[in-house]
Amino acid sequence: MTEQRDYRSTVFLPKTDFPMKAGLPQKEPGILARWQAEKIYEKTRDARRGREKFVLHDGPPYANGDMHIGHALNHILKDMVVRTQTLLGKDAPYVPGWDCHGLPIEWKVEEEYRKKKKNKDEVPAEEFRAECRAYAQNWVNVQREQLKRLGVNGDWDNPYLTMDFQAEATIVGELLKFAENGMLYRGAKPVMWSPVEKTALAEAEVEYEDIVSTQIDVAFEIVESAIPELVGAHAVIWTTTPWTIPVNQALAYGPEVEYVLVEASKPPLAGVVADGSRTPLLDEGSDYRFVVAAALAEQFCARLDARLWVVHEKAAYTFKGSDLAGTVARHPMHALGGFFAEPRPLLAGDFVTTESGTGLVHMAPDHGEDDFELCKAHGINPKFVVEADGKYRADWLWLAGQGSVINPKFNAPDGPVCTDLREAGGLLAASADYKHSYPHSWRSKAKVIFRCTPQWFVPMDKVMTHISPKTPGENRWEGEGGAVNPAEEGLCDAPTLRQAALQAIADTRFVPDKGRNRIGAMVEGRPDWVLSRQRAWGVPITLFVDRKTGEYLVDEAVNDRIRAAILAKGVDGWSDAAAQELLGSDYDAEDYERVADILDVWFDSGSTHAFVMESGRWPDLLRPEGFTGPKADLYLEGSDQHRGWFQSSLLESCATRGHAPYKAVLTHGFTMDSKGLKMSKSLGNTISPLKVMETNGADIIRLWALSVDYTEDHRIGDEILKGVADQYRKLRNTLRYLLGALDGFDETERVLNGTEMPQLELYVLSMLGRLDATLREAVAAYDFNTYVRALLDFCNEDLSAFFFDIRKDCLYCDAVTDPKRRAYRTVLDILFHALVRYAAPVIVFTAEETWASRYPDAGSVHLLEWPEVPAVEADEAKWAELRVLREKVTEAIEPLRREKIIGSSLAAVVTVPADAPEADLAELFITGTVTRGQGDGVSVTPSSDHKCGRCWRHLPEVTEDGALCDRCDDVVGELETEA
Repeated sequence: MTEQRDYRSTVFLPKTDFPMKAGLPQKEPGILARWQAEKIYEKTRDARRGREKFVLHDGPPYANGDMHIGHALNHILKDMVVRTQTLLGKDAPYVPGWDCHGLPIEWKVEEEYRKKKKNKDEVPAEEFRAECRAYAQNWVNVQREQLKRLGVNGDWDNPYLTMDFQAEATIVGELLKFAENGMLYRGAKPVMWSPVEKTALAEAEVEYEDIVSTQIDVAFEIVESAIPELVGAHAVIWTTTPWTIPVNQALAYGPEVEYVLVEASKPPLAGVVADGSRTPLLDEGSDYRFVVAAALAEQFCARLDARLWVVHEKAAYTFKGSDLAGTVARHPMHALGGFFAEPRPLLAGDFVTTESGTGLVHMAPDHGEDDFELCKAHGINPKFVVEADGKYRADWLWLAGQGSVINPKFNAPDGPVCTDLREAGGLLAASADYKHSYPHSWRSKAKVIFRCTPQWFVPMDKVMTHISPKTPGENRWEGEGGAVNPAEEGLCDAPTLRQAALQAIADTRFVPDKGRNRIGAMVEGRPDWVLSRQRAWGVPITLFVDRKTGEYLVDEAVNDRIRAAILAKGVDGWSDAAAQELLGSDYDAEDYERVADILDVWFDSGSTHAFVMESGRWPDLLRPEGFTGPKADLYLEGSDQHRGWFQSSLLESCATRGHAPYKAVLTHGFTMDSKGLKMSKSLGNTISPLKVMETNGADIIRLWALSVDYTEDHRIGDEILKGVADQYRKLRNTLRYLLGALDGFDETERVLNGTEMPQLELYVLSMLGRLDATLREAVAAYDFNTYVRALLDFCNEDLSAFFFDIRKDCLYCDAVTDPKRRAYRTVLDILFHALVRYAAPVIVFTAEETWASRYPDAGSVHLLEWPEVPAVEADEAKWAELRVLREKVTEAIEPLRREKIIGSSLAAVVTVPADAPEADLAELFITGTVTRGQGDGVSVTPSSDHKCGRCWRHLPEVTEDGALCDRCDDVVGELETEA
């Protein structure tokens, strides 16, 4: 036997400097620095200028803390949208922004004050606002660097800030449009109020949490009624807010509800005398009659303490609610005189139900929407009893200066309200055990109340005469029941804000589509928009109100001066000192009240479309001249913004322009921990994107964010991230293999004629075409989960486990000039150019590293456009059958390998069914030889042929182990000749 030669030097193994280990945390900052130095964002804008425009308008996050995982997901999704649209060749700018006004920032500054034992009210307003501005700017700077680190490409040097003077002037200008169009009014209505933060709140600033409250039953003695049996009886109300009883002004009943009289008495109470014996005490009044709903009588009696009450008859008298018309009761604290001695009428209320309580509802117009509206209809006005901090007015007859009304101890069964009611004989039952959902401020986490105060509102149901019909000459504004038919009655020439908003929702694309119903239901049922806040840090409500008429001033010249003052000085331009100058010579400042309230911060963010997309400060965002309609192609935020930014932007734009500011709205769910629990610092289950980037790199977070089904709540955790990292490694290895296998490839090697391609190469190109179509569809649908999954599956299953595996023999061992090897490398080149582009919006740093590894002087991969994939057809049905057969062969070979009968599949002889499709089956299965048998199954036996010393295949032509097969002999001979 001849000595075996080592042929390793003659094998064409892949060569690349692209490392298998990514080292992303160390490598990514350098790539990011290069992008900034080379101004990649600006170069992208230059390259796409004049192309079809795609505008994603960034929703402004609050500038008040480090980036959390929700920020990361949101901005990665936005970046994916912008990058894929850019890849498609569109001009897709991205201008990031921040919300800088309002409670989130003011609250943080106040916290710092409290630590230093400083009082905000003792600091000049301008000085306090300057601290708020500095606080916001600091966090803008911090968050900007953190978001850039994620690989988000945007105009970071010129973001939009709502505290920018130009932005503040634009917001004021939008407010004044409302005023000029009669879309503002001042009214005293109950609004959500935070006694801790001392300001009104919008619905979007409120979250609901389960709490346990005190529930009480209170008796109001009836003094007048058309039903003689009711005089002297007690109407019973049930409430979970004892603190509202001191502000009660009426009772409400359901006209269609059936009511009963419950007869009860107090038993003799045993007292203890001096000698220790017990003696009966006289009852204060043995007979009582209580009016409650028949359906709730059983529950009411169960709440009565059996030690104090004996129920004799639960339905002594039955009557309908409408029979209570004209009935009058008196407050249990009537002995205090004054307000409490005034009669309490029983009023018909359609909102009264028999779901819980007693079927009678006590009315405090200061503290409930239904209460306010019903009492207003009967000439009963609010008393403004509860102060901003939740305490009763110092001059109030009962509990003067006490509170706070949200304090559980204040409302407890032994608290001052219940104690006084018990002593007055009005408290029938009290227990601190009622579990229910209750609104809280999402910032202070404190309970909120409904509180009636003078506020500024935008009416939802006032006809907007300044907005022309949707279709000229026709009335097509949508009503509550859907699209309005012009032939129907009750049409108007212009819509209400509610109608315009509902029509805009119908005209908008929602991703996922269920968002349409969610925001539609909110808009359909929402109350008038409360615009005013009683704070210091925000855009002022720049109105002058006539002290005599109560009307706000509408004067174009005055408004122009107001806008100019805000543009020059920011919000500090609105002050008492500047009032006369702003009013000009036509008005006397003494005759006008300068409104001191600030705007709801949602109005700020809802106006950003006007500032960012219309001001001209960002020319790339401007639509062509004459363009009308929504200026943003997409708004993208979390699903909570259906009640927040999506809605405030919708209402602001519909009120001023008659349409939504966006064509499409994309919403994502919330990120939960690995168990599906909400992340919380107290639970210790938060995942910091900053720490993930320190250990894994930004591309891992990006791959995670774009792999999850973002339309629903989704999860993240250490094990999940390990799985993502494994997927990343497989994708990186695909790119690394392509780089190595293409070492030295140039255009002279390319196979230009598709007909010269082997069938396997044509099949792979056909699959690439299908992948390309899938990815394009995914981009159009914003379906990034499908995008990433399709890309990963193609790389792992179609390339690494199939195409690359089959063709490695060809790559390693065929002659450099062999047509099949040239065809293979040509397809690898096509795959490289396609895959690096497909991957670029997802793993932005790795794609750049990959591109630079092959083309170090060709510029950034992110300047490239979507690849042109050859249109190739292949017999995919045949190849699908072959792939199934290949899996069967692999399964049949495995037992022989496991039992060490053969060392590798190359030593196997495979028999397949005679009707198996035509192909080079030995190459396809990576085996020695393949024969066709008569049966339907697959069989495998060890080969008796010798092993080629170069390609390791067992072939009949190899004369002895270590000798060469015919192909390898020719290749080695050529190499030796060239040498």
